[in-house]
Amino acid sequence: MIGAWTFYVLGQVRFAAVASYGTLATYLGLAALSLAVITRWIAAGRAPYANQYEFAIAFAWGATVTFAYIERQFRFRPLGIAVLPIPILLIIYARTLPPQVVNVTPLVPALQNNLLLTVHVAMAVIAYGAFAVACGGAILYLLHRGEATPRLPPRERIDALCYRAVIVGFPCMALVLILGAAWGNIAWGRYWGWDPKETAALTTWLIYAGYIHAHSLRSWRGTRTSILLLIGFGATLFTYFGNLFLGGLHAYSGL
Repeated sequence: MIGAWTFYVLGQVRFAAVASYGTLATYLGLAALSLAVITRWIAAGRAPYANQYEFAIAFAWGATVTFAYIERQFRFRPLGIAVLPIPILLIIYARTLPPQVVNVTPLVPALQNNLLLTVHVAMAVIAYGAFAVACGGAILYLLHRGEATPRLPPRERIDALCYRAVIVGFPCMALVLILGAAWGNIAWGRYWGWDPKETAALTTWLIYAGYIHAHSLRSWRGTRTSILLLIGFGATLFTYFGNLFLGGLHAYSGL
């Protein structure tokens, strides 16, 4: 019994040390991403949200900073296992893009409303980042097996974390739609044209509206709402990447 208890204590200490290193690496990565965004902003003379490369970096930053905020609120370090691969993959994707996208280029005419563009895409960055965190939480919720997964907190706490992340992202996504409509009227002379990216963004927002409603119903809360979060983040990724193969007025990524 004493040997088993000693092994358990050493395991807990080792886990705490690894978790501390992971948190340190996350904050160092966030600092590096922030520096990348700032230097790109200075080099371009505008917010770095004009093409697929710039928004991939901004998306990665949004996911990391939202994770850091939620992790500090809930003190839930294992969340990083499910969330942090998302910004890492986004950075890897950004590094695979061709030079004509990576290099700083002038804005296309439709994007030459700098203030509105900055606020519109900044809201998208926060929303997408929050939805990435909620997706990571949903994955851990679905993998939770009660006492068989002692490293994870109770399911109720994970569910609360997911809900908090969506509550951060949902109003930001609403502002994306509102500001996008205003921007569309300035750039193209109409508030809404059912462009593929517009439609995908609206669909994403409606999915998360459905999640918030379902979460208020005790019979839906838990596994069902976690599945909704996975669907919602799939829609988020489709909104981000959809302009690459759907075309439309938003197909100005540089690819």
